[in-house]
Amino acid sequence: MYRYSIADHRFSNFKGLNVAAFRCAPLAIAVVAVWTTAATGVGQEPPSIRVLCYNIHYGQGNDGVYDIPRLAAVINRLKPDLVALQEVDVGVERSGRKHEAQQLGQLTNMAVRYGPTQHYQGGLYGNAVLSRLPILDVLIQPLPYTESTAERTTYPRGAIAVTVRGPNDQPLRFISTHFQHNVAEDRVAEAHAINRLFADESGKLPTILAGDMNATPDAEPVTVLQQRWTNAIDKSAAPSAPSSNPRSRIDYIFFRPTEQFRIVETRVIDEPMASDHCPVFAVLEPAQ
Repeated sequence: MYRYSIADHRFSNFKGLNVAAFRCAPLAIAVVAVWTTAATGVGQEPPSIRVLCYNIHYGQGNDGVYDIPRLAAVINRLKPDLVALQEVDVGVERSGRKHEAQQLGQLTNMAVRYGPTQHYQGGLYGNAVLSRLPILDVLIQPLPYTESTAERTTYPRGAIAVTVRGPNDQPLRFISTHFQHNVAEDRVAEAHAINRLFADESGKLPTILAGDMNATPDAEPVTVLQQRWTNAIDKSAAPSAPSSNPRSRIDYIFFRPTEQFRIVETRVIDEPMASDHCPVFAVLEPAQ
């Protein structure tokens, strides 16, 4: 089921995308793979969830080549169960009018859902989710942003949240998002919106949030998120961008409630060519 949510913020460029998003939905749906991890028994490893966050730079690598199979190969090497993608083109002129979300779903044999945030060059641009777990529900959620002016170009921002059937048949929510790149106050507002929309203190639904927050670990947007989320970050806070010579950590995987997960592994993947961001990877073990 698809749901489209409009909150009480400035989304003028996002309006009208509900129709476009619904029209894209049939194109974006790949075959849903079945989660095969059984309940933990004596002598069995506990179930885990492999999570990847990847800003794919609308398919363009650092060599200037648009290469979706190359991105899919990066994803396949890590064998994730859930992937949060940012900067995904669908039908956009610059990337050859391809449905990048659908193509990645096919090449990884994962279900895909697309959450556009704006019209661009005759197509759509936004976030996406790939899932090896059965998808039960989808929500496309706009986030607050400052509209462009003659002096400054900004982009509408949003999140796509899917509810999947996780280990031991328990529901799990997974969110892909991308915060504003050049307006600091937008990033703070977007972090507060994520907390309000998906991290109600009374909520117990296990949730994983992943995205390009365009903020370093000590910046206000990340500290706002950490009021409600646990940051699955390595101790060194390894940089994730730019991928050719990483200097800043701006891509993240968070989860909540804290007691619902254990971090088994977390790291930034050294991948200097396929995108201008390195992928961020984590293995989380749900509480039993």
